[in-house]
Amino acid sequence: MSEKEVIVSNVSKKHENPIAELVQVACQFDSNIILESENRKINAKSIMGIMAFNPSKGMKVNIITEGSDEEEARIAMEKFLLCE
Repeated sequence: MSEKEVIVSNVSKKHENPIAELVQVACQFDSNIILESENRKINAKSIMGIMAFNPSKGMKVNIITEGSDEEEARIAMEKFLLCE
């Protein structure tokens, strides 16, 4: 399992459709990807989950990945949320 907490940058400014693009990034990996903030925990591969989660600037998000490519998945999600 790989885990890291990040503070979300202004994803809506850098990406045209940040919710769909975030799901696309997550779906590139075989690992399970969970995003957690406060008491909410969602599957990053679920567009409905991401819509409800609505990652926005300044939000603390814990990225939890588990699987064969967990490290790569965590790094990709981190880069997206930090707008790197």
